[in-house]
Amino acid sequence: MAAKLALGSFGPMTVAFLRLFLASIVLLAVTLATGRKFPGFSTATDRRIWVHIAIMGLITNAIPFSLLNWGQLYVSSGFAGVTMAFVPLLVLPLSHFILKSNEMTGRKIIGFIIGFIGMIILIGPAQLMAGTGASLEPIARIACITAALCYGLGTINTRLCPPVSIMAYAAGGLIIGTFTMLPVVLIFEGIPQWPADNTALMATVFLGLFPTALATILLVGIINTAGPAFMVLVNYQVPLWAVVFGVVFLGEKVPPSFLAAFALILLGLAISQSKKRQT
Repeated sequence: MAAKLALGSFGPMTVAFLRLFLASIVLLAVTLATGRKFPGFSTATDRRIWVHIAIMGLITNAIPFSLLNWGQLYVSSGFAGVTMAFVPLLVLPLSHFILKSNEMTGRKIIGFIIGFIGMIILIGPAQLMAGTGASLEPIARIACITAALCYGLGTINTRLCPPVSIMAYAAGGLIIGTFTMLPVVLIFEGIPQWPADNTALMATVFLGLFPTALATILLVGIINTAGPAFMVLVNYQVPLWAVVFGVVFLGEKVPPSFLAAFALILLGLAISQSKKRQT
């Protein structure tokens, strides 16, 4: 909802840059104020950590933010929502083959599939297949799918990173993402202009503080404790919260499929995370 409001006055690359810029300032200040230190460059482990931080800045922040913002200008909201639902299905096999502690069990497969079905029911097959008629729609669909793949790879990258301060890791990734986006914005959209509509400005600030700064800290912490497979299941919940916010703040009606989709998504989450009883 906030991204839609921000895109009303800013270009897609500008929105991605501004949210990263604001989030990086906040996390850098918190990191320094709390005495947490960034890794150095003197040891091989430190240098490896910086490689993971750089990858995080690119494929978890700069690239997917830009691709999704641009893609949503040309694709239906249903298609964009379902591409995010593909993230758990991508991470499950990646976790199995790369992270031996996240095996692809039958329970996880069934849980992920049930959650995905819930997503389809909520969005609706008709909305999913609906085209916008835009000439760039096929490329925009590829952009959304690529963004989903980036998110999947980003969770694996974070789990593979050697132990490091969560705050420093998150702040470092956002700073690198910000500097990566700066030339892109200047080349394609120019210097950001102060919007005439304060709603877009407030939406952008909200994006920087909460879905980026705070969410990045939570994301890194949960990946390191619960694993990528659990973390990416939140993608199934995104359209649920979008519906709730639409009803509460925008006066929209509750879709008839909401309760069924909600039940399936929670059921999928419960099954995928359940443990086999020991006898």
